[in-house]
Amino acid sequence: MIGPTDIADAHTRIKPHVRRTPVLELEAGALGLGHPLVLKLEQLQVTGSFKARGAFNALLARPVPSVGVAAASGGNHGAAVAFAARALGHPARIFVPDWADPVKAERIRGFGAEVVAVPGSFEKTLAALEAFVAETGALAVHPFDQPETLAGQGTLGREIEEQCPGLDTLLVSVGGGGLIGGIAAWYDRRIRIVAVETRGTATLAAALATGPDAVIAPEGLAAGSLGAPRIGALPYAILAARVAAALVVSDAELVDAQRRLWEAARIFAEPGGVTALAALTSGRYRAAPGERVGVLVCGGNADPGWFVAGGAPESRSE
Repeated sequence: MIGPTDIADAHTRIKPHVRRTPVLELEAGALGLGHPLVLKLEQLQVTGSFKARGAFNALLARPVPSVGVAAASGGNHGAAVAFAARALGHPARIFVPDWADPVKAERIRGFGAEVVAVPGSFEKTLAALEAFVAETGALAVHPFDQPETLAGQGTLGREIEEQCPGLDTLLVSVGGGGLIGGIAAWYDRRIRIVAVETRGTATLAAALATGPDAVIAPEGLAAGSLGAPRIGALPYAILAARVAAALVVSDAELVDAQRRLWEAARIFAEPGGVTALAALTSGRYRAAPGERVGVLVCGGNADPGWFVAGGAPESRSE
């Protein structure tokens, strides 16, 4: 279990390497909502997502062997680990499923990491990572079920509280739970934390319904960023007692939220990055009169071409 002290220490470690991303206050009516809204624009973070926070903390909090670091990811986590490793002078090897989004795989490669494509399921990608780590002693960086990663992501909670001290409620997208787990550990019930998932990536909803060992087969538009097969054990231990609600939205509601965000503020976010906002724009979360609501826009790593053209990309689970 992590707490505010771990997150404060992580903040000190990673501060020279990450951005303090801005907040944007939208007036009532801007998104078709009857109340104002505060957006935390973490898609403007280095590498385009919050994942850089956890990656830097994981590499700075532990000794890194000469062989370097390794991770399994088809998207934002891999890019963040590759970027952090390059910035800190370590070699990195990122294992990706061979069906991963080629745009994201090329982004990982562009940050200087060796990319290893593994045929088959994401479980086989994880097995390849584990075999490499066992053989070489490389430092493995887990995307969500590792204390250092959770503490790094928790620095977002610390930052949001500094920038928006009057929030009543914060809506956060969920994949494996590292982001919302870190944020919930920071706030520790001082505000309402609302989890939002898509139907194809609802790990937390499954765990709350049937137990923490629930496993899903991720699918849909957000699977490339939120597509964990299960909620992490460490995040679940935090979230089970600290999440006020767990909501689920559809892929169609994601696209609608993306378009509303573009129309209101000319901001583009990837499907996983806008999942929390979709709970509001779909009406699945309705703010009480006078409630001050914040939404974390957590990622922007997607090719905007399909969005501009009015279509939707095919997606596979990660």
